[in-house]
Amino acid sequence: MQVKSLIADKLTAAFAAMSVEVVEYFHQHAGHAGHRPGGQTHFRVHIVSEAFRGKSRIERHRMINQILSSELASGVHALAIHANAPGEGGT
Repeated sequence: MQVKSLIADKLTAAFAAMSVEVVEYFHQHAGHAGHRPGGQTHFRVHIVSEAFRGKSRIERHRMINQILSSELASGVHALAIHANAPGEGGT
């Protein structure tokens, strides 16, 4: 399974997400640390879930990082996170 799909599936399941968008952007980091030919190293996540209501930005990031800990330990070099509760802006 592609890492992008794995990330989306894990986040959707863990947070009963209303929406999850995972964008791979490794091509923007050619020549930088963590870049590998073939990608699957740099991702941007946009997620909307009721699980984030009342949580700070740091808490939301920690929740996501915990779910994706194995991916972060085994090849994902960068993960930009945009996590919101329903009705919040900023995604």
